[in-house]
Amino acid sequence: MKRTPDLSTASWRKSSYSDGGPNNCVEVADGYPGLVPVRDSKTPAGPALVISVPAWAAFIDDVQKGNL
Repeated sequence: MKRTPDLSTASWRKSSYSDGGPNNCVEVADGYPGLVPVRDSKTPAGPALVISVPAWAAFIDDVQKGNL
């Protein structure tokens, strides 16, 4: 069984892929080998997604290519 990492002490930063608009702020946390924790900056107490590094890289690639 995979365990969700404890993100209570995560240091969040705004993703460089966010466009800076008031409704488009994605934050990511570093320091979780093999994982990319992601959350919506408008709801910092809300849930976070924990995505594998390969899945995150594929997502970013698709965004950059305009596929999404």
